[in-house]
Amino acid sequence: MAPSTPLLTVRGSEGLYMVNGPPHFTESTVLPRESGKNCKVYTFSKDGTLFAWGDGEKINIINVTNKRLLHSFNLPKAVCLEFSPKNTVLATWQPYTTSKDGTAGIPNLQLYDVKTGTCLKSFNQKKMQNWCPSWSEDETICARNVNNEVHFFESNNFNTITNKLHLQKISDFVLSPGPQPYKVAVYVPGSKGAPSFVRLYQYPNFDGPHAALANKSFFKADKVTMLWNKKATAVLVIASTDVDKTGASYYGEQTLHYIATNGESAVVQLPKNGPIYDVVWNSSSAEFCAVYGFMPAKATIFNLKCDPVFDFGTGPRNAAYYSPHGHILVLAGFGNLRGQMEVWDVKNYKLISKPVASDSTYFAWCPDGEHILTATCAPRLRVNNGYKIWHYTGSVLHKYDVPSNGELWQVSWQPFLDGIFPAKTITYQAVPSDVPSEEPKVATAYRPPALRNKPITNSKLHEDEPPQNMKPQPGNDKPLSKTALKNQRKHEAKKAAKQEARSDKSPDLAPAPAPQSTPRNTLSHSTSGDPEIDRKIKNLRKKLKAIEQLKEQAATGKQLEKNQVFSAFFTWACSHYHPS
Repeated sequence: MAPSTPLLTVRGSEGLYMVNGPPHFTESTVLPRESGKNCKVYTFSKDGTLFAWGDGEKINIINVTNKRLLHSFNLPKAVCLEFSPKNTVLATWQPYTTSKDGTAGIPNLQLYDVKTGTCLKSFNQKKMQNWCPSWSEDETICARNVNNEVHFFESNNFNTITNKLHLQKISDFVLSPGPQPYKVAVYVPGSKGAPSFVRLYQYPNFDGPHAALANKSFFKADKVTMLWNKKATAVLVIASTDVDKTGASYYGEQTLHYIATNGESAVVQLPKNGPIYDVVWNSSSAEFCAVYGFMPAKATIFNLKCDPVFDFGTGPRNAAYYSPHGHILVLAGFGNLRGQMEVWDVKNYKLISKPVASDSTYFAWCPDGEHILTATCAPRLRVNNGYKIWHYTGSVLHKYDVPSNGELWQVSWQPFLDGIFPAKTITYQAVPSDVPSEEPKVATAYRPPALRNKPITNSKLHEDEPPQNMKPQPGNDKPLSKTALKNQRKHEAKKAAKQEARSDKSPDLAPAPAPQSTPRNTLSHSTSGDPEIDRKIKNLRKKLKAIEQLKEQAATGKQLEKNQVFSAFFTWACSHYHPS
């Protein structure tokens, strides 16, 4: 039987409701529309069969397949919901409060049995960050970070702590995906001159000096992000500092580290300096993509040896998204960028399409691996809210704009387990669509009144670097572009200048006669015996050499400033002035 179409859940000022996925895009009857602005949170289970949401009074759970209401919990202040991987437990969190007399508040993290509706356990969880316990995929173990140590529970028995991982001041941990053996990556920030470090352990082997599978230490780290690959064989660690002491970046400094469970570790060498915007694993676990460097940012795919496999060049981008099957990669520039996307076939490294999703604040692949969701949501942007459904070939299949007095807060796909939707052959031809295409508005650059009636000269602050398979190869007979030709002339001029400088420095070679059209330095290289005169002669030679460099730049087509031309002329006139 063919899999059903993923649903789309929408939450905003118009209420909470569901929309059928492609190709229909009609409102679904799975969830009757919840009108009003009381819904603060919703979530799907990992397989998409259960749906939970809060209506301002209760937390409700329904079965998506038969539309039946399973349970309702009286939790009006809950703002976070999460299902365990096998739909056994629903975790809820509400802000932690204390009583006026200073005594400890009531537990605010509740774990409910989805089958019976009973509360299995309640904990005190003050911070919203990392509030949810982490389960293994088969729910054999569950872990929480409590007072700088990791507590492990087994078989959803939360009354007994089975194991503890205790290191001095554990700040964060991440459980590995996949089946047994389970692994855990822990991060301990540095203190008192000691470096920060990330260690990998295999559950439950935590004791002993050689218990760690791998260890990586680094000094430049105020916080880290740890990313396991799908096969749980390696972790990528993005180490970040809040302040870049060199002053090169306002956003601090980032480094990328690779740690494997076999003990290997390395620093991923990024060819361009600047921030690391995004790092993402391919679902094959054999490669990862990094977006990095000062704008225009570079994007590169690396293998497990941290060697670059393919370079996408530079462009206005700050995010990367692999499709669920791992055969398509989207490079995008959202946030303070214009929303330009590049859709790549990463099997053949061929560009599929270049759509533009202006003002987008959210991006998500559909579980079918064919469709893309982009949205503009509040509070990030409170105007032009709405969402679009794209085909990866660049066609907009569905579009919804929120009324001008309304807001869109959240929109997401219904998840499905891996393997439900088979991978399809990639097509490069745009699929037909009934939605009229919109040409993105290109803002014209400001021109001062004195220049508005003059020809426009095309100039870029940065020259974009093309992908490596689109760069001109040596021996290629294709004609060079204007930019390539200009760069070639510059290179040849620099080469000629270096050769000329070598010939001037060689005492055994007589200088070649200069062309009549080119004024040359007529000063003798012999010393006069007067240190003051020799110093003036030396300074004049430097200025004449600078004149030659300006001539070479002018010959390559570079526009010189007026003060450069005047200074060169004045120096040349002084060198040729002989008082009678």
